[in-house]
Amino acid sequence: MAAPSRVRTRTERDWLGPKPVPASAYYGVETARARENFPISGLRAPAVLIDACARIKKAAALVNARLGLLGRRKAAAIAAACDEISSGRLRGEFVVDVFQMGAGTSFHMNVNEVVANRAEELLGGRRGRYRLVHPHDHVNMSQSTNDVYPTAMRLAALVLLRDELMPALVGLERSLGRKAREFDRVLKSGRTHLQDAVPIRLGQEFAAYRSAVARSRRSVDAAGRALCELGIGGSAVGTGLNTHPRFASLVVRRLAAETGLPLTRAGDPIEATQSLGPFAGLSASLRNLSLELTRIANDLRLLASGPRTGLAEISLPAVAPGSSIMPGKVNPSMLEMLNQVCFQVWGCDLAVAAAVQAGQLELNVMMPVVAHNLLWMIELLANAVREAAARAIDGIRADPKRCRNYAESSPGLAAALSPLLGYTAAAEVATEAARTGRSVMEIVRARGLLSPEALSRILDPLAMTRPGIPTLGARTRTRSRRPGSKPGPARRAR
Repeated sequence: MAAPSRVRTRTERDWLGPKPVPASAYYGVETARARENFPISGLRAPAVLIDACARIKKAAALVNARLGLLGRRKAAAIAAACDEISSGRLRGEFVVDVFQMGAGTSFHMNVNEVVANRAEELLGGRRGRYRLVHPHDHVNMSQSTNDVYPTAMRLAALVLLRDELMPALVGLERSLGRKAREFDRVLKSGRTHLQDAVPIRLGQEFAAYRSAVARSRRSVDAAGRALCELGIGGSAVGTGLNTHPRFASLVVRRLAAETGLPLTRAGDPIEATQSLGPFAGLSASLRNLSLELTRIANDLRLLASGPRTGLAEISLPAVAPGSSIMPGKVNPSMLEMLNQVCFQVWGCDLAVAAAVQAGQLELNVMMPVVAHNLLWMIELLANAVREAAARAIDGIRADPKRCRNYAESSPGLAAALSPLLGYTAAAEVATEAARTGRSVMEIVRARGLLSPEALSRILDPLAMTRPGIPTLGARTRTRSRRPGSKPGPARRAR
């Protein structure tokens, strides 16, 4: 049996001593220690966070060169290495677990080492030597984990919001809006407490869903704008130690130009280093969005229940067989997926809230768990909303006949009689309709409470879906009676 091949290594040294590092790795000794210390989840930083950190490193190098603090060749090599990372290269070199050293120091040093080793190569050196480009002295010049990592979190979240979640939500609004227009004349019974209520149009329900999504989207967008204030340049505790006075403003300006985001320098860099409040605000807005989404998904699942023993007012596209034992069964699969994502988002929001309140004095060391959960929330919601809109909402079909039958047979129609007959008399009509199974219209006709013309006008379900008092102008001789008394003779309303 052949002996397992050994991985070739090189030896690197930090102030804790020497350590072997895989010879082919672009990361270095501090990352190697983090791999040993934190074999926790197998989860790694998402690409959007890696790219955000690379953008910061590039901007810092070019600004330091402009300020005369870093050689231009070194800065150009660092910038080139960062561009490679942003283009998707070297992804496998970012190996630190999500659950790691507090404040994200391990991940930050992983980035510093990869950038330094690649820049070293570009200048003709060798990985692990750090003679031309050093992770701390050059790549990390004028920076600290404590301002780089939260700035990267902000950039990553803003990019995901702009490029993924917002377009997905706008797409969902459009899908719901199209259905609102398509179903505008589909009359159905409203339901409150899951019991019959006054009529409503199916299109009105879908228009309300669209409005709820739009309101939630605006709330998320407003919360995201709070992340545009960057604390980069604050260094370790926000005071800007070891940074040029112009460093922060120049880096923020360069990052804004490169990302197209409306970034500004934090008014109080110390507060920006201490507090993760804006992340809690964004997380809460995402949670609230998910509350609305799961409510809408639940409604649609209920309206589509059946096909014979449920409401079956709408039908959803069949995207997959729904049962391993029942042939032909169709489930609301995409909406079930959306529900599951929303449940996960609630859990992520709780983790973010717990981490945000855990800050102490000049730093919150729980940033990695905030970054992981917040970015995952945005990505999950974007993907789930996009797929639910395309594979469920766009394919919804209505059953107008079934919807109208529910509306016309509902005791809820009696509500239109209250202004004319009084609440008590109208309640008697509704109660008899529920008890006997006869329609409100049949009972009113049998009791002679309204003329045929007034009956068709006042009990027109479609008219009840618009503002107005259907009984306005009608007259009746029916007097107010004690509950349970028999109705007296009525004069037909004109």
